[in-house]
Amino acid sequence: MNSAYRGDSSRRGWTTEADFLGGQRTDPETLARDLARPGARILLLRGAGELMGCVWLEPADRDAWYVGMVTVRPDLQDRGFGRVLLEAAEREAAGEGARATRMTVISIRKELIAWYERRGYRLTGETRPFPYGDPLFGEPARDDLAFAVLEKAL
Repeated sequence: MNSAYRGDSSRRGWTTEADFLGGQRTDPETLARDLARPGARILLLRGAGELMGCVWLEPADRDAWYVGMVTVRPDLQDRGFGRVLLEAAEREAAGEGARATRMTVISIRKELIAWYERRGYRLTGETRPFPYGDPLFGEPARDDLAFAVLEKAL
């Protein structure tokens, strides 16, 4: 996850956040804590014995599941693996009874938002503030960050 979003290695792919966020995207302790929440899981995409990507999934409320951290190794991006991961998360959520999937994307990531929109997600009009000062979310390089909420009916 860190190599796909932060630092110089992330610049090999198109999902980089390195221009506006520094620091780690996550760490083992945070993942372990988050995975302890009821229903939370990470779906993995493997090929030739190697980890190629992953996606976060957890119940958000009675009818919707949260999808996050859709991650593909930078050297494997733009080959359809993100779509495979996203569709797997949606199938998993639907199998658990979800009627929708929901996600948050940093609002300045217009190209990424457009990618999700092409896959059926719609901006809800809701935004959430970026948690400035919380190192778990990175080290912001600008002061205009916020999260846009997207949702897709299943």
